[in-house]
Amino acid sequence: MAKHTDRYEDAHLINLATNQYEQQLNSTLPSEIVYLPSAGKIYPKDDELRAGKLEMRYMTAYDEDILTNPSYLKDGVLLDKLLEALITTPGVNIKNIAEVDKDALIVSARILGYGSEYPVTIQDPKTKVPLERVVDLKSLKHKPFDIKTNDLGEMRYELDEDTVIYFSFLTNTQIKTLNRDKVSELLKLIIKQVNKSRKPEDIEEFIRYKFLAKESKKFREYVEKNSPGLDLNYTFEGEDGGTFTAMFRLGGDLFWF
Repeated sequence: MAKHTDRYEDAHLINLATNQYEQQLNSTLPSEIVYLPSAGKIYPKDDELRAGKLEMRYMTAYDEDILTNPSYLKDGVLLDKLLEALITTPGVNIKNIAEVDKDALIVSARILGYGSEYPVTIQDPKTKVPLERVVDLKSLKHKPFDIKTNDLGEMRYELDEDTVIYFSFLTNTQIKTLNRDKVSELLKLIIKQVNKSRKPEDIEEFIRYKFLAKESKKFREYVEKNSPGLDLNYTFEGEDGGTFTAMFRLGGDLFWF
Protein backbone atom coordinates (compact mmCIF):
# COMPACT_ATOMS: atom_id res chain seq x y z
CA MET A 1 0.00 0.00 0.00
CA ALA A 2 1.34 3.42 -0.97
CA LYS A 3 2.11 5.76 1.88
CA HIS A 4 0.40 9.12 2.21
CA THR A 5 3.77 10.83 1.78
CA ASP A 6 4.31 8.93 -1.47
CA ARG A 7 1.00 10.18 -2.83
CA TYR A 8 1.90 13.71 -1.78
CA GLU A 9 5.27 13.51 -3.51
CA ASP A 10 3.67 12.09 -6.65
CA ALA A 11 1.12 14.90 -6.74
CA HIS A 12 3.87 17.46 -6.17
CA LEU A 13 5.93 16.06 -9.05
CA ILE A 14 2.88 16.05 -11.33
CA ASN A 15 2.12 19.69 -10.50
CA LEU A 16 5.76 20.63 -11.02
CA ALA A 17 5.86 18.91 -14.40
CA THR A 18 2.56 20.52 -15.42
CA ASN A 19 3.82 24.00 -14.47
CA GLN A 20 7.06 23.46 -16.37
CA TYR A 21 5.14 22.28 -19.42
CA GLU A 22 2.85 25.33 -19.28
CA GLN A 23 5.86 27.63 -18.96
CA GLN A 24 7.40 26.02 -22.05
CA LEU A 25 4.19 26.58 -24.01
CA ASN A 26 3.92 30.17 -22.79
CA SER A 27 7.48 30.82 -23.94
CA THR A 28 6.43 29.98 -27.50
CA LEU A 29 3.86 32.80 -27.55
CA PRO A 30 4.92 36.19 -28.97
CA SER A 31 5.69 38.82 -26.36
CA GLU A 32 6.75 42.45 -26.05
CA ILE A 33 8.78 44.57 -23.66
CA VAL A 34 6.60 46.99 -21.69
CA TYR A 35 8.13 50.07 -20.06
CA LEU A 36 6.91 51.35 -16.70
CA PRO A 37 5.93 55.04 -16.28
CA SER A 38 8.07 55.15 -13.13
CA ALA A 39 11.09 53.80 -15.05
CA GLY A 40 11.42 51.38 -12.12
CA LYS A 41 12.93 54.06 -9.87
CA ILE A 42 10.25 53.66 -7.20
CA TYR A 43 11.14 50.02 -6.43
CA PRO A 44 13.97 48.67 -4.25
CA LYS A 45 17.21 47.92 -6.06
CA ASP A 46 16.83 44.17 -5.51
CA ASP A 47 13.34 44.10 -7.07
CA GLU A 48 12.90 42.91 -10.66
CA LEU A 49 10.71 45.94 -11.30
CA ARG A 50 13.68 48.27 -10.69
CA ALA A 51 14.71 47.56 -14.30
CA GLY A 52 11.82 49.76 -15.37
CA LYS A 53 10.50 47.25 -17.86
CA LEU A 54 9.04 43.77 -18.04
CA GLU A 55 7.95 41.29 -20.64
CA MET A 56 4.33 40.50 -21.42
CA ARG A 57 2.99 37.91 -23.80
CA TYR A 58 0.05 38.23 -26.16
CA MET A 59 -3.38 37.16 -24.94
CA THR A 60 -4.95 33.94 -26.19
CA ALA A 61 -8.55 32.75 -26.27
CA TYR A 62 -7.82 30.81 -23.08
CA ASP A 63 -6.95 34.07 -21.29
CA GLU A 64 -10.38 35.44 -22.15
CA ASP A 65 -11.78 33.04 -19.57
CA ILE A 66 -10.15 35.28 -16.96
CA LEU A 67 -12.10 38.28 -18.25
CA THR A 68 -15.41 36.45 -17.92
CA ASN A 69 -14.72 34.82 -14.54
CA PRO A 70 -17.54 36.01 -12.22
CA SER A 71 -15.67 35.25 -9.00
CA TYR A 72 -12.66 37.32 -10.11
CA LEU A 73 -14.99 40.17 -11.01
CA LYS A 74 -16.84 39.93 -7.70
CA ASP A 75 -13.59 39.89 -5.68
CA GLY A 76 -12.10 42.77 -7.66
CA VAL A 77 -9.06 40.77 -8.78
CA LEU A 78 -9.92 40.26 -12.45
CA LEU A 79 -7.25 42.55 -13.88
CA ASP A 80 -4.68 41.29 -11.37
CA LYS A 81 -5.27 37.73 -12.54
CA LEU A 82 -4.95 38.82 -16.15
CA LEU A 83 -1.64 40.58 -15.52
CA GLU A 84 -0.34 37.58 -13.57
CA ALA A 85 -1.08 35.39 -16.58
CA LEU A 86 0.49 37.72 -19.15
CA ILE A 87 3.64 38.90 -17.36
CA THR A 88 6.44 36.48 -18.20
CA THR A 89 9.39 38.21 -16.51
CA PRO A 90 10.54 35.89 -13.69
CA GLY A 91 10.31 37.19 -10.13
CA VAL A 92 7.69 39.89 -10.71
CA ASN A 93 5.07 39.95 -7.95
CA ILE A 94 1.82 41.63 -8.97
CA LYS A 95 1.25 42.63 -5.33
CA ASN A 96 4.35 44.84 -5.36
CA ILE A 97 3.51 46.75 -8.53
CA ALA A 98 2.78 50.39 -7.74
CA GLU A 99 -0.66 51.63 -8.67
CA VAL A 100 0.95 54.43 -10.70
CA ASP A 101 2.46 51.76 -13.01
CA LYS A 102 -0.50 49.39 -13.10
CA ASP A 103 -2.66 51.40 -15.53
CA ALA A 104 0.11 51.29 -18.14
CA LEU A 105 0.34 47.51 -17.77
CA ILE A 106 -3.43 47.16 -18.12
CA VAL A 107 -3.38 49.25 -21.31
CA SER A 108 -0.51 47.12 -22.62
CA ALA A 109 -2.53 43.98 -21.88
CA ARG A 110 -5.44 45.47 -23.84
CA ILE A 111 -3.13 46.16 -26.81
CA LEU A 112 -1.67 42.66 -26.67
CA GLY A 113 -5.16 41.20 -26.51
CA TYR A 114 -7.41 43.22 -28.81
CA GLY A 115 -5.22 45.82 -30.49
CA SER A 116 -4.54 49.50 -29.87
CA GLU A 117 -7.72 51.08 -31.26
CA TYR A 118 -10.03 52.16 -28.43
CA PRO A 119 -13.33 53.94 -29.20
CA VAL A 120 -14.29 56.80 -26.88
CA THR A 121 -16.97 59.45 -26.65
CA ILE A 122 -15.54 62.93 -26.16
CA GLN A 123 -17.21 66.35 -26.05
CA ASP A 124 -16.22 68.97 -28.59
CA PRO A 125 -15.22 72.04 -26.48
CA LYS A 126 -16.60 74.47 -29.07
CA THR A 127 -19.97 72.95 -29.92
CA LYS A 128 -20.44 70.84 -26.76
CA VAL A 129 -21.52 68.00 -29.07
CA PRO A 130 -20.48 64.43 -28.04
CA LEU A 131 -18.17 62.94 -30.67
CA GLU A 132 -17.37 59.32 -31.37
CA ARG A 133 -13.62 59.00 -31.82
CA VAL A 134 -10.92 56.31 -31.74
CA VAL A 135 -7.80 56.55 -29.57
CA ASP A 136 -4.58 54.82 -30.59
CA LEU A 137 -3.46 53.41 -27.23
CA LYS A 138 0.04 52.79 -28.56
CA SER A 139 0.56 56.52 -28.97
CA LEU A 140 -0.01 57.32 -25.27
CA LYS A 141 2.99 58.82 -23.48
CA HIS A 142 4.16 58.62 -19.90
CA LYS A 143 3.94 61.62 -17.60
CA PRO A 144 7.30 63.26 -16.85
CA PHE A 145 8.91 61.72 -13.76
CA ASP A 146 12.23 63.24 -12.76
CA ILE A 147 12.33 62.75 -8.99
CA LYS A 148 15.40 61.01 -7.58
CA THR A 149 14.91 57.95 -5.39
CA ASN A 150 17.13 56.08 -2.96
CA ASP A 151 18.08 52.39 -3.01
CA LEU A 152 14.72 51.55 -1.44
CA GLY A 153 12.84 53.33 -4.21
CA GLU A 154 11.71 56.07 -1.85
CA MET A 155 11.54 59.81 -2.51
CA ARG A 156 12.67 62.65 -0.26
CA TYR A 157 10.44 65.55 0.82
CA GLU A 158 11.71 68.40 2.99
CA LEU A 159 8.90 69.60 5.20
CA ASP A 160 11.06 72.25 6.83
CA GLU A 161 14.69 72.68 7.84
CA ASP A 162 14.23 70.24 10.72
CA THR A 163 11.99 67.60 9.15
CA VAL A 164 12.62 65.28 6.21
CA ILE A 165 10.09 62.72 4.97
CA TYR A 166 10.79 59.70 2.79
CA PHE A 167 7.75 58.36 0.97
CA SER A 168 6.69 55.80 -1.62
CA PHE A 169 3.70 55.26 -3.86
CA LEU A 170 0.88 52.88 -3.00
CA THR A 171 1.29 49.31 -4.18
CA ASN A 172 -1.40 47.25 -5.85
CA THR A 173 -2.08 45.53 -2.51
CA GLN A 174 -2.21 48.71 -0.43
CA ILE A 175 -4.69 50.44 -2.72
CA LYS A 176 -7.18 47.65 -2.09
CA THR A 177 -7.07 48.13 1.70
CA LEU A 178 -6.97 51.92 1.73
CA ASN A 179 -9.80 53.76 3.42
CA ARG A 180 -10.05 56.77 1.11
CA ASP A 181 -12.08 58.71 3.66
CA LYS A 182 -9.13 58.87 6.08
CA VAL A 183 -6.19 61.08 5.15
CA SER A 184 -4.15 59.69 8.04
CA GLU A 185 -4.47 56.14 6.68
CA LEU A 186 -3.03 57.23 3.34
CA LEU A 187 -0.16 59.02 5.05
CA LYS A 188 0.67 55.99 7.21
CA LEU A 189 0.91 53.85 4.09
CA ILE A 190 3.09 56.11 1.96
CA ILE A 191 5.37 57.70 4.58
CA LYS A 192 8.24 55.30 5.23
CA GLN A 193 10.59 57.46 7.28
CA VAL A 194 10.55 60.72 9.22
CA ASN A 195 14.03 62.10 9.84
CA LYS A 196 16.01 59.05 10.99
CA SER A 197 13.14 56.90 12.22
CA ARG A 198 11.38 54.17 10.25
CA LYS A 199 9.39 52.91 13.24
CA PRO A 200 5.63 52.82 12.47
CA GLU A 201 4.82 54.16 15.95
CA ASP A 202 7.09 57.19 15.42
CA ILE A 203 5.57 57.88 12.01
CA GLU A 204 2.06 57.62 13.44
CA GLU A 205 2.98 59.98 16.28
CA PHE A 206 4.35 62.47 13.76
CA ILE A 207 1.14 62.32 11.70
CA ARG A 208 -1.07 62.63 14.76
CA TYR A 209 0.69 65.40 16.68
CA LYS A 210 3.20 67.20 14.44
CA PHE A 211 1.99 67.10 10.83
CA LEU A 212 -0.15 70.24 10.54
CA ALA A 213 -3.13 70.02 8.21
CA LYS A 214 -1.88 72.76 5.88
CA GLU A 215 1.50 71.02 5.57
CA SER A 216 -0.17 67.65 5.05
CA LYS A 217 -2.19 69.14 2.19
CA LYS A 218 0.97 70.56 0.55
CA PHE A 219 2.68 67.18 0.87
CA ARG A 220 -0.23 65.29 -0.71
CA GLU A 221 -0.38 67.82 -3.54
CA TYR A 222 3.36 67.32 -4.10
CA VAL A 223 2.93 63.54 -4.26
CA GLU A 224 0.01 63.85 -6.68
CA LYS A 225 1.78 66.37 -8.90
CA ASN A 226 4.91 64.24 -9.12
CA SER A 227 3.26 60.85 -9.58
CA PRO A 228 4.28 58.90 -12.70
CA GLY A 229 1.64 57.33 -14.91
CA LEU A 230 0.04 57.37 -18.32
CA ASP A 231 -0.79 60.73 -19.86
CA LEU A 232 -4.41 60.35 -20.99
CA ASN A 233 -4.49 63.68 -22.79
CA TYR A 234 -5.12 63.06 -26.47
CA THR A 235 -5.54 65.18 -29.59
CA PHE A 236 -8.93 64.69 -31.25
CA GLU A 237 -10.47 65.96 -34.46
CA GLY A 238 -13.28 68.41 -33.79
CA GLU A 239 -16.62 68.71 -35.51
CA ASP A 240 -15.33 71.58 -37.67
CA GLY A 241 -12.26 69.64 -38.86
CA GLY A 242 -9.89 71.33 -36.43
CA THR A 243 -8.25 69.63 -33.47
CA PHE A 244 -8.45 69.92 -29.70
CA THR A 245 -6.73 68.20 -26.80
CA ALA A 246 -8.76 66.60 -24.04
CA MET A 247 -8.38 63.93 -21.40
CA PHE A 248 -10.30 60.70 -21.88
CA ARG A 249 -11.07 57.98 -19.38
CA LEU A 250 -10.38 54.26 -19.53
CA GLY A 251 -13.70 52.53 -18.97
CA GLY A 252 -14.95 49.06 -18.16
CA ASP A 253 -15.22 48.43 -21.89
CA LEU A 254 -11.41 48.41 -22.26
CA PHE A 255 -11.54 44.63 -22.67
CA TRP A 256 -15.02 44.54 -24.23
CA PHE A 257 -16.76 42.96 -21.23
